Amino acid sequence: MLRGMSMIDKQIYENYIQILRNELVPAMGCTEPIAIAYAAAKARSVLGEIPEHISVRCSGNIIKNVKGVIVPNSGGLKGMKAAAVLGVVGGDPGRKLEVLNSVKKQDIEKTKQLTEQKGYCTSELAENVDNLYIEISVYYKDKSAKVTVRGKHTNICKIEKDGCTVFSYDGKDEAEALKGDKSLLDIRHIYDFTNEVEMKDIYDIITLQINYNTMISDEGLRFPYGAQVGRTLLEEYGEQNVAVRARAKAAAGSDARMSGCPLPVVINSGSGNQGIAVSIPVIEYAREWDTANEKLYRALVLANLISIHQKRFIGDLSAYCGATSAGCGAACGIAYLKDARYQEICDTITNSIATIGGMICDGAKASCAAKIAAAVETAITAYKMSIQKRVFQPGEGLVEDDIEKTIRNFGIVGREGMRETDVDILKLMCE
Repeated sequence: MLRGMSMIDKQIYENYIQILRNELVPAMGCTEPIAIAYAAAKARSVLGEIPEHISVRCSGNIIKNVKGVIVPNSGGLKGMKAAAVLGVVGGDPGRKLEVLNSVKKQDIEKTKQLTEQKGYCTSELAENVDNLYIEISVYYKDKSAKVTVRGKHTNICKIEKDGCTVFSYDGKDEAEALKGDKSLLDIRHIYDFTNEVEMKDIYDIITLQINYNTMISDEGLRFPYGAQVGRTLLEEYGEQNVAVRARAKAAAGSDARMSGCPLPVVINSGSGNQGIAVSIPVIEYAREWDTANEKLYRALVLANLISIHQKRFIGDLSAYCGATSAGCGAACGIAYLKDARYQEICDTITNSIATIGGMICDGAKASCAAKIAAAVETAITAYKMSIQKRVFQPGEGLVEDDIEKTIRNFGIVGREGMRETDVDILKLMCE
């Protein structure tokens, strides 16, 4: 029985639960190389053999987000070829975004040998396809298999064996309904849902996010991963200020993740970095304020849904850095911990995205940790402004008198306006 059921109807309630269950899932390593590994492992299972040749075709946004990160459990290997070969050699497709969890030492050695073998794995840009597109073809003697992923990191839309289609999915059947309809998201309903949701309906999802994301954050502070953004913040500014710790611990999770740490993360909007950025600051503030567990869980529900809502206009992959929307969601979660009203949440969103909206994404890599730190800092300032009833006004840039229109405006810029930016970034990265 929902508490009161006066502000939100059953359809919206169930839909939001489905969105959370579909979006907040565990993933091991940066999601783009993991998605390649998943498709490759699936292709190998269809082929039934370790292939003699692998062909990888990916959209520009996949290439951009794979180039600079270490594939987890790979012994330090980077790039599309390493992800594909490791997926073929040691991946378990049944584990989806945790496909490389079962990799053994001998699999890593075999992967290193094969990636160094000239012509074993070839890769190319797939043009005129979805932003998220992966096509893996594998060959053994006269046999072949091809797996195509489109739209979502685990959305296998087509499987071919020996040139014949054995599976095809257009995304329009009943299973799509299980993902939830994001067009029903809006800040008013998200706020009401957060207040009314039964703990039993979200407890397992949020518990996993707290546990997994905290573990990788701690790991990033314990060891010198990447550029050590999180550790630098604590060394320079100390641990006394909760705002510094919130930034540092979120950045540290990304430090570890971008450098191949095999610990899993609960993602948001298809991204581990966004999953870390949206959750760790809220968790850190809850600890500082000795917040009750239920309050923290509700705050994380709010933070996650607000981030997802923003990203539905932008798309999972674009030239718009997702740390912006995730940091904004985190600040709203922090505000909720202090019993923020609906308008205060709206003002926090406006102040945050009107300040840092448009920070570019030039691929997944070590500097993502610094972008997370910057996004979280901006968003916390946005919240502090909202406490004082200070908010950017309609007509100032893309800000309008309706929070939904403001979110939409920045989303359109991220999806449409920055499309050419995305192309230029890819061209420069491939030179």
